[in-house]
Amino acid sequence: MTGQVPLPVGQPVIIGAGLAGVMTALSTTRPCVLACTGTLEAMQPPSAASMLAQGGMAAAVGAGDSPALHAADTLAAGAGLCDPRMVARITAEGPAAVARLAGLGVAWDRHADGTLQLGLEAAHGHRRIAHAGEDATGATIMRALVARVRQTGRITVVEHARARDLVLHDGAVAGVELDIGGQEVMLPTTAVILATGGMGGLFADTTNPPAATGSGLAMAVRAGAVLGNMEFVQFHPTALSAGARGQRLSLISEAVRGEGAVLVDEAGARFTSELATRDSVSRAVWRHMLAGHTVYLDARASVGADFPNRFPAISALCAAHGINPVTQPVPVRPAAHYHMGGIMVDQQGRSDVPGLWAVGEAACTGLHGANRLASNSLLEAVVCGTWTGHELDGLTMNSAGQVQAGAARQAAPAPQSPLSLRHVMSRHAGVIRTEAGLRTGLLQVADRLHTDAGLVCAAVMLAALHRRESRGGHFRSDCPDADTAGIPSRLGLAELRTGLARVVAQAGPSMAPLSMNERMPS
Repeated sequence: MTGQVPLPVGQPVIIGAGLAGVMTALSTTRPCVLACTGTLEAMQPPSAASMLAQGGMAAAVGAGDSPALHAADTLAAGAGLCDPRMVARITAEGPAAVARLAGLGVAWDRHADGTLQLGLEAAHGHRRIAHAGEDATGATIMRALVARVRQTGRITVVEHARARDLVLHDGAVAGVELDIGGQEVMLPTTAVILATGGMGGLFADTTNPPAATGSGLAMAVRAGAVLGNMEFVQFHPTALSAGARGQRLSLISEAVRGEGAVLVDEAGARFTSELATRDSVSRAVWRHMLAGHTVYLDARASVGADFPNRFPAISALCAAHGINPVTQPVPVRPAAHYHMGGIMVDQQGRSDVPGLWAVGEAACTGLHGANRLASNSLLEAVVCGTWTGHELDGLTMNSAGQVQAGAARQAAPAPQSPLSLRHVMSRHAGVIRTEAGLRTGLLQVADRLHTDAGLVCAAVMLAALHRRESRGGHFRSDCPDADTAGIPSRLGLAELRTGLARVVAQAGPSMAPLSMNERMPS
């Protein structure tokens, strides 16, 4: 759809066409608008992190498994910050979510007898990772759902559209400002669903698409929403360490370690437990790199000649960099992968701002707590997108007080996230953090609070500064132990501005120098 075609006014507007966004659109029965930054089918470069998911979707569908066991593993990984009610509800929906996707055209990988092929990933007590297209699960799922969206006439797809900000009337959502192909349009609506993904693109080493800069979080907090658990960033321990620094890194799925691959250094020595939680494995890899080692993932003995068949997409990624995982260990390094924090929502995805919902990685539902259990993100996107879609069915779209649609005009240039900002995040809010480093990072973004990227970076670092403990995806080397009771963090715009102003006021010549933990391995 182009900017010249009239847009429907007064319908729910879903911002983001990853798995959470398309599931919301497909699950409601009412007409809606689905806006995406590229084309709906865009796979390369990917416009949504869902398309990059390799391992699969966690669901208790195997023999001897149960949603209760899945919930227990989720709670353990979440390190005391999960919402047990949401964990129980979402894991209980796992088997139905697998069936729902199959009904929408997703062809799950199955054994000859028709049963699902289930993988094992870190911190799971059972094989419960359903996958499709072997190690290209996300792309396989998205192709099927995008085809279903194209067949659904009540969904208006708006491509090459970037949401700039929310429009409010009496504190409630009244519209959304969109940049559609270089034309700025104000679309009136009293229901906006943010499915804008995470903020991992704000790190120098990341597995995320370039658009994953937390813009939805910035729009929400400016509108009055509350952000939760912003300090908890999951770093995947095995991103392919090849190519130029500052580029998106390709993921080497945890499923490879689930099949027995081991982490070794240049001498071939193992140094950690490969199937521990992601945060602990990432720290082990990071520390080994800080000590001057190069780290590799070695699947030669465990997978060997079957690697191209078992992991065809990863084989192709490696081959593009001249690496053959059948005969060579694969160089890896930690990279920002998933954000457990986001816009705080209730069980239907509603934020504190009337008319504003959030789903997927943009939301903080309470499922992940301090550390996401592997492959729970696709499950959350499917289940919560479905719930929010059903919520929209019973919604009364109030036109009273709506602002009028604005005439299209030339949009201002899209703000860029400078590479220097990404290096600030990787250096000061990365795998291992310190108070001194976080304060330094906050000072370096203090004058960028007016930008989406600067606001989100400040929120992550301020929340990390306030949490004087180590838990899940948040590790402070100056506070290495967990507190006795985890308390979810909350940040509104006022708290963010006040906290940042305090850090700036406290800065001075007595500020402690950076520790060795702030060094960046090459």
